[in-house]
Amino acid sequence: MTDMLAIFADPAVWAALVTLVVMEVVLGIDNLIFISILSNKLPQHQQRRARRLGIGLALVMRLALLSMIAWIVGLTAPVFDLGWQGVPDAHGVPSFETRFSWRDIILIVGGLFLVWKATTEIHHSVDPSPSGDLLDKKAHVALGFGTAIIQILLLDMVFSIDSILTAVGMTDHLPVMVIAVIAAVAVMLLAADPLAEFIERNPTVVMLALGFLLMIGAVLIADGFGVHVPKGYIYAAMAFSAGVEALNIWQRRAQARRAERRQGA
Repeated sequence: MTDMLAIFADPAVWAALVTLVVMEVVLGIDNLIFISILSNKLPQHQQRRARRLGIGLALVMRLALLSMIAWIVGLTAPVFDLGWQGVPDAHGVPSFETRFSWRDIILIVGGLFLVWKATTEIHHSVDPSPSGDLLDKKAHVALGFGTAIIQILLLDMVFSIDSILTAVGMTDHLPVMVIAVIAAVAVMLLAADPLAEFIERNPTVVMLALGFLLMIGAVLIADGFGVHVPKGYIYAAMAFSAGVEALNIWQRRAQARRAERRQGA
């Protein structure tokens, strides 16, 4: 207890905590979009339970990984090298490299899964005929609860490792990391139902969210190959796209209200 008081007596620790909470919340957006889209494919009575369980698993996984920080940091050590790399820039950093760590492998596999999942969902959204595929929301076969949770768990693992490595890079104090992770997951829990309901009410937002997932998957794959895309660019693009879609929704609602007034007259 004395050690905890000593840690939080330092103003720099509080600054690191606030910064880390904000970063963890932002990183959790990707995870939350995936959970919302996948849970909306379940029967109505299972959707909220799937979101709660998915976010709960994300918290458990993050706290479990925090208890194994030494192992997590070890995931960044190279395990094999194919010997290829891109042209170095002005600072001598290659444009890409094939010296892979376990973290890189996990990011590449997770990115490929996201690209496959988003592409499949986009195909099902634009194809007017049901295919009978388990993932097809137009098919008579519903996505199983267990299948949804397994897919959420797999992506939870990818996003959790990225989240914890971010936390390790921000502070050396484990209590700060734990508080930041719990706060970020609590925000995810509060935002899960409103986000899922908003996506359900606005079908065009589904396509936008799938586009986000496709972009995030591509960025994860690039990161695995040593191509580090600044996250600020990614979230700025997402915010701009969301702003344009918000204007479209506003316009459609205004047109619907005008149409109702004309019919009432």
